[in-house]
Amino acid sequence: MHKTRLALLIMVAGTLAACGESSTLQVSDGTGRSPQLPAPNKTLIPTVNIAPAIGWPDGVKPTAAAGTQVAAFAEGLDHPRWLYVLPNGDVLVAETNAPPKPDDSKGIRGWVMGKVMGRAGAGVPSPNRITLLRDADHDGVAETRTVFLENLNSPFGMTLVGNDLYVADSDALLRFPYQPGETAIKAAGTKVVDLPAGPLNHHWTKNVVASKDGNKLYVSVGSNSNVAENGLEAEQGRAAIWEVDRATGQHRIFASGLRNPNGMAWEPQSGKLWTAVNERDEIGSDLVPDYITSVKDGAFYGWPFSYYGQHVDVRVTPQNPERVAKAIAPDYAVGPHTASLGLTFAEGSTLPAQFSNGAFIGQHGSWNRKPHSGYKVIFVPFEAGQPKGMPVDVLTGFLNSDEKAMGRPVGVVIDKQGDLLVADDVGNKVWRVSAAK
Repeated sequence: MHKTRLALLIMVAGTLAACGESSTLQVSDGTGRSPQLPAPNKTLIPTVNIAPAIGWPDGVKPTAAAGTQVAAFAEGLDHPRWLYVLPNGDVLVAETNAPPKPDDSKGIRGWVMGKVMGRAGAGVPSPNRITLLRDADHDGVAETRTVFLENLNSPFGMTLVGNDLYVADSDALLRFPYQPGETAIKAAGTKVVDLPAGPLNHHWTKNVVASKDGNKLYVSVGSNSNVAENGLEAEQGRAAIWEVDRATGQHRIFASGLRNPNGMAWEPQSGKLWTAVNERDEIGSDLVPDYITSVKDGAFYGWPFSYYGQHVDVRVTPQNPERVAKAIAPDYAVGPHTASLGLTFAEGSTLPAQFSNGAFIGQHGSWNRKPHSGYKVIFVPFEAGQPKGMPVDVLTGFLNSDEKAMGRPVGVVIDKQGDLLVADDVGNKVWRVSAAK
């Protein structure tokens, strides 16, 4: 590596200062059904603009949208990232972080990224457990907390089919027996299918949802790189959503070219599967918008060869024009580098009418954009099964006046009372957004 570049990279890692280019567009310009896509702006050093994680001062909380209020549903958790509501109203929270992945931190770039993630609050060991929260008196605060499952391997997604609870670990989809009302599962899990992992496991989070009839499971598997810089052979089965037969464990690629799909949910009017996807980094603060999209069976969404349809990424070698020609554009952009992870639809919500039809999205927040983007929960209105109009802020104020992160929203879900729950993995809380009284 050229000495000058090496010195600059070390400087970035050592100081973790904001550097690189800056945005020339607003986040709103990269939002909606037809986002602006300026020319790529690849710099010698990628923009590094970290919001250091500091947690919430006593008495401070996010700002809720007009007509709503926010309070802590549970506090003192350990890196809570994902949520699932059981039929009886109990809430499962995956307390989790990245598994050991030594090959992901090799080289100068890997070392720098490790420092970046640590400063952003993602450097703590994984608790490797799922905790059950119960609000039996329905006062909006969980008074019961138990370890529901432990000794997992960076768990993330959860879904219940009948009496079978499925958990997506970082390396396998597992099945556990569940009895309604129980507060802990002691039985060993059964492996349904291995998931791509190993010492290089760049996007480690795996999510799972079940089809309406319960026969199929859909598992999201992120890419093993930013833009296939580790080689296409490292991407086998990745950047995709799998369809898994629940009875046999046999699987197929349902949709591909999705760099890092996280949230998945069924849109209630159309019945279609939707996902929230993190797009690629390091070609400028205004590229590429993250997005939500309906997921079409057999569709290819471009990664790594192209973005937002057929916009070719020249960094990828070898190029693949045939694949690019088949790439379809996603349905709706949610802003560049917002790290949009959580996704749930408003079905069952008791929030005000403006939040009655559409999708809630947890935006974990940027590291590769100047100024910051994300760090909030938004609502995308829908009409006739499709997004319509611009997003509405639901929960903001996760950054303080010094641009430090008091919290970072991740998973979102509607609970049995119709309130919105938000996992905050820096604040170590689950927030509850309800209609103002």
